[in-house]
Amino acid sequence: MNSEILGTILIFLITLLLAYPLGKYIAKVFNGERTFTNFMNPVERFFFRVCGINPKESMNWKQFLKAMLTINMLWLIYAMLLLVFQDKLPMNPDSNPGQTPDLAFNTAISFLVNCNLQHYSGESGLTYFTQLFVITFLQFTSAATGIAMLVALFNGIKEKTTQNLGNFWNYFVKSITRILLPLSIVVAVILAFNGTPTSYDGKDSIVTLQGDSVQVSRGPAAGMIAIKQLGTNGGGWFGVNSAHPLENPNYITNAVETISILLVPIALVFALGFYLNKRKLANVIFGVMTSLFVIFCAINIYYETKGNPAIDNLGIAQTTGSMEGKEVRLGAAATALWSVATTSTSNGSVNGMHDSLTPMSGGVVILDMMINALYGGVGVGLLNYFIFIIIAVFISGLMVGRTPEFMGHKVEAREVKIAALITLLSAFLIKGFTALAAYMVAHHPEMGWAVKPGAWLNNPSYHGFSEMLYEYTSANANNGSGFEGLGDNNVFWNVTTGIVLLLGRFLPIIAPIAIIGLLANKKFIPESPGTLRTDSYTFGAMTLAVIIIVTALSYLPALALGPLAEYFSLY
Repeated sequence: MNSEILGTILIFLITLLLAYPLGKYIAKVFNGERTFTNFMNPVERFFFRVCGINPKESMNWKQFLKAMLTINMLWLIYAMLLLVFQDKLPMNPDSNPGQTPDLAFNTAISFLVNCNLQHYSGESGLTYFTQLFVITFLQFTSAATGIAMLVALFNGIKEKTTQNLGNFWNYFVKSITRILLPLSIVVAVILAFNGTPTSYDGKDSIVTLQGDSVQVSRGPAAGMIAIKQLGTNGGGWFGVNSAHPLENPNYITNAVETISILLVPIALVFALGFYLNKRKLANVIFGVMTSLFVIFCAINIYYETKGNPAIDNLGIAQTTGSMEGKEVRLGAAATALWSVATTSTSNGSVNGMHDSLTPMSGGVVILDMMINALYGGVGVGLLNYFIFIIIAVFISGLMVGRTPEFMGHKVEAREVKIAALITLLSAFLIKGFTALAAYMVAHHPEMGWAVKPGAWLNNPSYHGFSEMLYEYTSANANNGSGFEGLGDNNVFWNVTTGIVLLLGRFLPIIAPIAIIGLLANKKFIPESPGTLRTDSYTFGAMTLAVIIIVTALSYLPALALGPLAEYFSLY
C-alpha cells in the first residue's frame, strides 16, 4: 500500500516538473516569440488564407465573444447532424445505429462544451466516423476555445488601458498547432506502444480464461484518448472509459494519462506568470489551487485505501483497500488520485467507477466540481478562478474601506454584479435541476420515458440523491463523469443536462471576458502604498477563504442530503 501512495506522489511531482517548462513555452507561443514549433507557420497561414482571416486584426471583448459563439453554434449543428445520420455514413464496421435526436442533442452539446457526459456506451453508441470527425474534432476545438479565451484575459490584465484583447482565430489555431497537437502525438505514441488499439478493423473475437467467446471492439482509439486527457474533455472511446484494459492497459499508461489530465491546466497557471511577467501572482494562484487539490487527494486516498466499513462488518479483509468498482491492475490509491485529478480539471474521464467510491470520497469529487476552479478545464479553469478573485477583491476593499482595485483598475458595481450572478447561477442550476429530478422521481415515477423516473436510481435513499446531484454538478462543471447507477439516457436527462451544459459552459466564459474587457477600458491607476496587492500570499489566503465560504454556503445543504448523510449512515 505504501508503494501505491508513493506512486501517486511521484505522478504529481512529474506533472509539476513537466508543467513549468510547458507554461514557459505556452507564454512564448502567445507572445509571438520564436519556438521550436515555428515550422507550423505555413500551415497556420494556409488556414487563415483559406478562411479569409486576418490573424493580426485586433478584437475588443464583444468581437472576441461574437467570434467564439458563432463558430461554436455552427459546430453544434454539424455535430448533431452527423450523430443522427451516423448509420448512413462510412467507417461503421460494427453497424452501429444513428442516435435519437434527444441523445444527439445531448452528445453534441456535451463535447462542444469540453465535457463528456456520455449518455451512450462509447463503442456501441458511435461509429468510427463520428468518433473521429465529431468527438475527436470537438475535443481539439473545445480545448482550443478555452485556451484562446484565457489568452484574451491575459491581454486584458497585461495592458494598462486597452480595448484590444488580441485575435480569437489566431489564438485558437495556435492552441491546436503549437500545443494540443504536438502533445497529443507524444501521448498517443506511448499509448499505442502499450497496447491501445489504433486499428480501423471491427470487433475481434477472443476466448477468455473461462473459455467464453467474446466480441471486443477496437478502433483508432489511441489518438482520441490522448487529446481527451490533454484537452480535459475525458470522453471515452469505450463505454467504461479509462477503466477499460484497451483504453488504459497498465500502470504506465495510467500514470501517463493522469499526468496528461493535469499537465496543461497547471501549465497555464505558470504561463500566466511568464506572459504577464508576474511570477508571484502565478505562484499565489498555484498555491491556492494546489493546497485544496492536495487536501482532496489526501482525503480520497485515505478513505479508498482504508476500505468500506460495510464490508468490514461482514468480516471480509480489505488489505488492498476498497476495491469495489476499481481495476486490480491499478489499485485503490491510483484510482483515488485520478478521481480528484479528473474532477479538479473538469476532465471527467474515469479509471474506476465513481458510483462505487466510499461516501466521503464521493462527496469530495462532487465538491471539487462545485468549486470548478482547482486547475479547472483547459483555459476555463483560470477564467472561473478569476471570478473568485473579483469577489475577493470586492470583499477585501470593503474590509479596508477602499474602492476595490485589480491590477490598476477600479472594480465597480457592474463587475461585481456580473461575478456574483455567475457564482449564484451555478448553484441555481445544480440545485434547481436536482430538485426537479427528485420531484419527478417522487411524484411521477411512471412517466413514459425510455427509462421511467421510478427506475432512474440504481440505489435508494441518500446515494440515489447523490446520483442525481452528481449528474447536474458534472454537467454544470462541464466535467462529464457520473455516478453511473443513474438511468440517464431518456428525454428528461438528455434535454435538462443539455441545457445545464450550455449555460454552465458559455456564461462562465462570457462573464470573465466581459469583466476584463470593462476593466481594461478604464483609466489605469498606478500602484500606491494603499493598493491591495493581489499577488500577495495574504490575498491568496483571502481568495481561498472566499472559495471555501461561497462553496460551503451554496452547496452544504445539498451535500448534507447526499454524501454526508450516507457517510454518517455507515460510520
